Amino acid sequence: MELVSQGNYEIDHIETVAEGTDLRVRVFTMGAGQFVPWHYHTEITDSFVCLTGRLVVETRAPRHTYRLGPGERCQVPPKTAHYVHGAEDADGRISPASFLIVQGVGDYDFVPVGQARTDLQGEDPGDSLG
Repeated sequence: MELVSQGNYEIDHIETVAEGTDLRVRVFTMGAGQFVPWHYHTEITDSFVCLTGRLVVETRAPRHTYRLGPGERCQVPPKTAHYVHGAEDADGRISPASFLIVQGVGDYDFVPVGQARTDLQGEDPGDSLG
């Protein structure tokens, strides 16, 4: 399987389904232990739909934890920090999961939260796909 480097994290695979100037749809496939770290978007809403496994989307301000099974969905509005990962198994390990994400409407950005690195600000983590 192709491993996609997202700057300071790695995801097994990201497929772009559709992309326009202010909206995009992608499928993320995360292996065991993989996650999308805390970040937010200035303008866009992230709409998540779990495809396989158990997906967890955590938010800050407001603090909330969405636990999604296949076919279930949630939305994270602009300027809301969020962290995305598979559910923990009985041994506390993060399990694999895949999800469809609709991102829009507006200009896309990826602003890391609570990290020492600032060189990713404004970068598109999907740009490394080639």
